[in-house]
Amino acid sequence: MPSPGTPPSRPAMGAALRAFTLAEGVMLLVLGVLAVVFPVLASQWVTAMVAIAFLVGGLVGWISSLLRSTRLSRAITFWRLVISTLFLVMGVWMIQQLASGPMAAAAQTAALALAIGVVFLVEGVVAILVSATHRQIVGWRWGLANGVVTLALGLLILTMKFWSLLWVVGTLVGISFLFSGIDLLRFSASFHPEED
Repeated sequence: MPSPGTPPSRPAMGAALRAFTLAEGVMLLVLGVLAVVFPVLASQWVTAMVAIAFLVGGLVGWISSLLRSTRLSRAITFWRLVISTLFLVMGVWMIQQLASGPMAAAAQTAALALAIGVVFLVEGVVAILVSATHRQIVGWRWGLANGVVTLALGLLILTMKFWSLLWVVGTLVGISFLFSGIDLLRFSASFHPEED
């Protein structure tokens, strides 16, 4: 038995990492299934996380800008504070909307879904253009297929009615979690061999 100060052996470390990876995979699978089964609730949860991220990002940006103001020009410090303030205002506004009743929360979730639709639309167009102009590279068709699917998803989201938008974010997160969970269980865990 190793002494208390001795680092764990490679097989023991590999087994621990494998167990952790498998547990993470199971957790993501469960969260993914819940998000797909309850997409509206998952969409609201994701929207709340985005609001909190804006709030925290704004606070950190303010603190960072003020601490670094002696090393930055006044103009840069000013604009960094403006951007941090916008983050703060957006975060507070989103949290207020989510807390002010189901209709305001639904509008916030739908707005986030529309933003994702715009991002998918632009990303799809860019992926199509990049792959079409690089046809000499092996695998360019995969890039083209990715662009077409992403563009189609963007168009689909942007043409949805208001109430349909409420499940988009949760469904996308659920699908992402499901694929990440499967990856962790079937592929990533194999990087950590079991203890003999």
